[in-house]
Amino acid sequence: MVEKKVRTEPTGVRRGWIEPEHPTVSLVTQCQLLGLSRSGWYATAVAESVLNQELRGRIDQEYTAHPFYGSRRMTTVLRRAGYPVNRNRVIRLMTEMGLQAIYPKPATSTPHPDHQIYPYLLRGVIVTVPDQVWSTDITYIHLPGGLL
Repeated sequence: MVEKKVRTEPTGVRRGWIEPEHPTVSLVTQCQLLGLSRSGWYATAVAESVLNQELRGRIDQEYTAHPFYGSRRMTTVLRRAGYPVNRNRVIRLMTEMGLQAIYPKPATSTPHPDHQIYPYLLRGVIVTVPDQVWSTDITYIHLPGGLL
């Protein structure tokens, strides 16, 4: 059984340690010892396409001018400019670039100013005997006919 060791070196450095023609240690065992996948050893890195680089530049330009544009609006702008993109690609590129639309988020947890805040009556009370404090809970159970 081969133990998997945790390595702190980057993957590129560890890939350089593998000797594919080693006489006694197989490639599979070397990959396991280094914490690499065999598919990662055989795969070659692919350079980013020219179109993606153009899209990144255009997205950066539009985002600088309009930081409130989200992925939907950005996709529309890019399509009108003649780029063949879909929303998923724009989402991926914006995420990789660390861009997010700036707009007011919903304030769902903001309490109403007139809402009365009730005091917690059990603060500091030490429960020492049975039936000193009672509590209740409302639980909804989904049944085929509705809620119970």
